[in-house]
Amino acid sequence: MNSPQLIFDSLMPSNLSQSFPSTRLRRTRRTAWSRALVAETRLAPQDLIWAMVIRDGDGVREPVPSMPGVERLSVDQAVAAAREAKSLGVPALALFPYTSARDRSADAALAFDPDNLMCRAARAIKDAVPDIGLMADVALDPYTDHGHDGFLEAGEIVNDRTVEALVRQSLVEARAGFDIIAPSDMMDGRIGAIRRGLDGDGFDHVQIMSYAAKYASCFYGPYRDAIGSTGVLKGDKRTYQMDPANSDEALREVAMDIAEGADSVMVKPAGAYLDIIRRVKDEFRMPTFAFQVSGEYAMIMAAAQNGWIDGDKAVIESLTSIRRAGADGVITYFAPRAARLLNG
Repeated sequence: MNSPQLIFDSLMPSNLSQSFPSTRLRRTRRTAWSRALVAETRLAPQDLIWAMVIRDGDGVREPVPSMPGVERLSVDQAVAAAREAKSLGVPALALFPYTSARDRSADAALAFDPDNLMCRAARAIKDAVPDIGLMADVALDPYTDHGHDGFLEAGEIVNDRTVEALVRQSLVEARAGFDIIAPSDMMDGRIGAIRRGLDGDGFDHVQIMSYAAKYASCFYGPYRDAIGSTGVLKGDKRTYQMDPANSDEALREVAMDIAEGADSVMVKPAGAYLDIIRRVKDEFRMPTFAFQVSGEYAMIMAAAQNGWIDGDKAVIESLTSIRRAGADGVITYFAPRAARLLNG
């Protein structure tokens, strides 16, 4: 068996030799100022996108039971949150709509209404805080009565008809003022179709952030509660979202979306898929984002509320690990809390 020194020497450049006791790696860890100087990964408010759930009403801040600290916000409260984000240095918001069962339909008609909740929120936020970025989730699951991201025919989610609908939804959201269209549906070919649709309608400046490697994860449960899909979803989403067992397939998904015109790509979830984030960043050198999803948020909050972990430290450590894995930015429900901590 090789000694630790032989293993260390094999990893070092040929012209560099270090050994104990002349080399003591703890020296640079001894003080806070020194640790700050040699830190390899930085986390700042500008690395965060605030994931926010909106709902109808006025003056509403409705707690999400499975996500302590997260509230469904009416449009006026979302405007106030946008102002808060701006003051904290958080550059963008990602909006997701709560839709009641009575407003859902098989044809997801509300998704294409230019006066729907998402569009009203975008216009109001842009009027109040014009220089904050707005990211629109593009998928049909908040609007379908079966809770799937696409149209359901004979028990199957159909791809091409769904893609046509996603283009319509993207145009409605771009016209409302969203800066980033973020398709989360995982239909084949939707990035190219949306890019052509946006360009053809004069929105060549609108970005596409593709949910390129989105896994069929159990960690989305609290989000479905937040947007009103709990009890609505029929079956599961494994025929279109990725198998958690697969890694190489993620690179194929990302490569296709880049070829079709994605400006940035996303891995979702984040915490259990740090290896995928690193592979995507290393392989493509594209702007790469990760979504710290509702289940990740809920686990940290539950453990913190039970006194099992330090909540503030867990928030910063979890976000730093996502950045360390290669993410240029993180979509997270912790954005305002993390920004306050980072701002001191």
